[in-house]
This record gives sequence, C-alpha cells and structure tokens, in this order.
Amino acid sequence: MDIPWWRDAIVYEIYVRSFADASGDGVGDLAGVRERLPYLRRLGVDAIWLTPFYPSPMADGGYDVADYRGVDPLFGTLADFESLVAQAHELGLRVLVDVVPNHSSSEHPWFQAALRGERRDRYIFRDTTNNWQSTFGGPAWTQVADGQYYLHLFAPGQPDFNWRDPEVHAEFLDVLRFWLDRGVDGFRIDVAMGLYKAEGLPDVGDQSFKSVSPVWGQPEVHNVYRDWRRLLNSYPGERMAVGEVWTDSSEDLALYVRPDELHQSFNFAWLQAPWSPTAFKKVIDDTLASVPFATWVLSNHDVVRHRTRYGTADPGTGLARARAALLTMLALPGSAYLYQGEELGLPEVTDLSDEARQDPVFFQSKGELPGRDGCRVPIPWTVDPPSHGFSPGGVEPWLPQPATFAELSVEKQEGDAGSTLEFYRRALACRRDLVGLIPYTLEWLDSPEGALFFSRGPLTCAINCGLRPVHLPEHDTVLLSSGPLKGDLLPPDTAVWLMTSQDARRVKG
Repeated sequence: MDIPWWRDAIVYEIYVRSFADASGDGVGDLAGVRERLPYLRRLGVDAIWLTPFYPSPMADGGYDVADYRGVDPLFGTLADFESLVAQAHELGLRVLVDVVPNHSSSEHPWFQAALRGERRDRYIFRDTTNNWQSTFGGPAWTQVADGQYYLHLFAPGQPDFNWRDPEVHAEFLDVLRFWLDRGVDGFRIDVAMGLYKAEGLPDVGDQSFKSVSPVWGQPEVHNVYRDWRRLLNSYPGERMAVGEVWTDSSEDLALYVRPDELHQSFNFAWLQAPWSPTAFKKVIDDTLASVPFATWVLSNHDVVRHRTRYGTADPGTGLARARAALLTMLALPGSAYLYQGEELGLPEVTDLSDEARQDPVFFQSKGELPGRDGCRVPIPWTVDPPSHGFSPGGVEPWLPQPATFAELSVEKQEGDAGSTLEFYRRALACRRDLVGLIPYTLEWLDSPEGALFFSRGPLTCAINCGLRPVHLPEHDTVLLSSGPLKGDLLPPDTAVWLMTSQDARRVKG
C-alpha cells in the first residue's frame, strides 16, 4: 500500500501576520510568504499551513472571517494566493489553509442579515442566556437591539454558527471546493470539536475542553467530517484535513480520525506534557495505542513557545530542552507540525506593554491574562532594527520585537554549525532519510532514572530529562545530538540519535 504524503510529513505553520511583510505596512502578507518559500524548502519541511488570510475586521487576528472566499487586502489578493500556491508546488511544498467553521465574523453578510432579523437560524440566537462563558473571558452571550442574545464562544465579534441548519453544511462544502479548486492540498480545521452544541444549551459546571460536554465534542460533528472526507477524496493528489481537537481523552481524539473522517488531528497532549520522561512516555503510549496516524506538535500560535515553557531561571536551559524535545519528537512515528520561529529558538516575548497588546484574550480578561501576542511577535530575518528584516526599510512591525531578536535572526544563525537553525536543518535532513529506513512501530528500551530510550528499527533515540548525566545505550555511531555529549554520557536536557555504522552511512545528516 502506498504511504500517504502526510503520514510522515513535516508541516510548518505560518502565522501570516508575523512571517514576512513584502508590502511595507508592518504586517506580514502572502507576497512575503512567497518570497521566503526557498528558505522553507532549504529548512526541509514538506508542507506549509497558512493561518487565515480572508477578509476580516481582525477582531481575533483573522479568525473572525467576513468572507470565506477571498483575501483581505491587508494580506494581498487572490492572485497573490494563487501565485504562492503555484510557487510552493514548484518547490515541492504542499499548502494547507485554515478553515474556520465554528464561527464567522460579526461582519459576515449572514450575521449582518441576522441583526436585521433575517435568517437568524444560521446562528444561535436566544431570548434568554445560560451560564456559558467565552473562552476568551466574560459571558458567551451578547444582546442585540431587539433584546435577543447571540452565542459567541470566543470574541463578541465571532458569532457561533448553528450547524443544525442545513444551509451551514452546504456553505462550508462549497467553501472547501473553492479552495480545493485553487490547488490547496488540505485544510487545518479551527475548533474542530466545536460546531454543534447540545440540544437545549444546558448550563455547565465545567466548560474546559472535555471529551463529554454540552459545549464541545457533540456526536453530530462526526457526520460533518464524513461529508468533508468524501469531498476531499473526490479530488486528485491526496488532499487532506487535520483537526484542531482539544479533548482530555485519547479515545475521544481517535473518533475524529476514523477511516471515513479526518486524516489527522493535533495531539495537544504532547504539547501539554511537562518536562518529564514519565509524562512523555505516557503521551506516546496513549497516542500510538489510540490513533492510526500520530501527529506531534510543540508550539503554535495559541500557546506559549516551548522554549519558554520548558525554561527555568536560566534561559539556556529552556533552549537546550527545546532542542532535545524537537529531536525526540522527530524520532516518533507520524508527522510533526512546527511553528514559525521555533527553528530560530525564539522564546515567548513576555514584556510587551499593555499598549502594544492586541489579543482579545487580554482585553476580555481585563488584563488578567496576557493573551497570545507573545508567541506571535514577527520573526527576525536580519540583525538590523527596527524590524530585523521583517518589513522593508524602517517600518515598525505590528507587534514590537525585542532587541534580543537580532542575535536569533536567520542572518545571524545561518552558517553557524552550533545554531538552532542549522540544528533544525540537520535534524530534518536526517529524518527525511530515516523515513524509508525505519518502521512505523516503536520499541521501548531500558532507561536509567530521568531518561527515556526507545528504538525504531536501526534508530535509537535517547533523551535525558534528569539532573545527572546518564550512560548512552549501546550504539556504533552518534547520528545527531541536540547538544554536546560527554564521551559515553548523555548530559541533562539533551537528546541524541544513535545507529549502527552501516545504517548511519545511508543517512546524509
């Protein structure tokens, strides 16, 4: 059986606003992405995932969509998008785009009609409210002029669709066709476990992302993805879909990736795991036991960057752990999703001023939560201020970059064998060669306290999460390590790939 391209793919998430600005307005755009495609090809990824670039008032960075079949002028034109896809394909890169089916913008024509009293059944309007809260803070209901309330599980500018209305189903199938006809290779589905809410909208005691909840994970959602899978299967080229499914159960996660539903679902348990061999092993075991094709992810546009999450008072520890986690993740069976800038070792930017922040989480929580701006700061391409090559000339970026970004820029790291960028390039090149040499299955090896050792055929991966060096498992050749080794010892916060000499000769590195 042919192995689908996405099973072992490395997918690179591009938060379009913060990747590269070609127009010079301080905001990233599609032309900027297109200019940087050779960088991504050299990095060694297989596909890119673009966050929303659709027309939007930007109440939530574009995840409030006013028109699902267009490009916001802030990001360019439909012609820019088509040029980007064409060039990506020429370079051998697949293109995934975000689709946001749980909610639209309040400026969407359908919602504007609903405010006029027309066709409110396409959204969730009620005469009275329940106790549901917005994920961003505050009540999940907003009252309109005639006294009714509408549901928004996120910002007030993001009213939730009523998926019990057949017109919503038909609309999104047509939206998918629109982008499939323009050559996209797949979709990342925002809030994929949302869409349906329990009949009657009962009050809830716990609104967190649970597998069983009146708010999330209703069984009807699976029929939506069966329809979408049939549509994707009708197109050539192995088009695919990956779901953003937050749940507390690997068994529930597995329901979304049955053979007739989504191809993949994000494995957030790996992202949420603490720096612990026990925690890592449990997530790996649970994942491989429950889903046919695993995904692994360490950071994205909604969470604190993993260098900072893993860090202590010593920022070097966070970077060492981030590199070790990356090498461990790449040794696991399945695909890996990278977030822009992690290949540079970027930390979370934690010292943004209140005036600079733009995330609705910050405003709806009245400043109690910092929001997600810290992981969305534009990435540095050069050492030069004020934008470190993100924007041309002297244009300031839409979120301020710290001065420390100069030392982490692509320009500074390129060609430095010890840099995180060059480490990522070596790791992705090695992994590409390994895919054809190693089985999908994994075998655990005896591991000393604080460490985790496993093998996949000829490859052995070892990570030391403990406080003391540990002896390496038996090996002939060190293929790659996330940091310096000490003879036959694996230092703390370090991971390594080991092979026999014969097999290592088949891997480029």
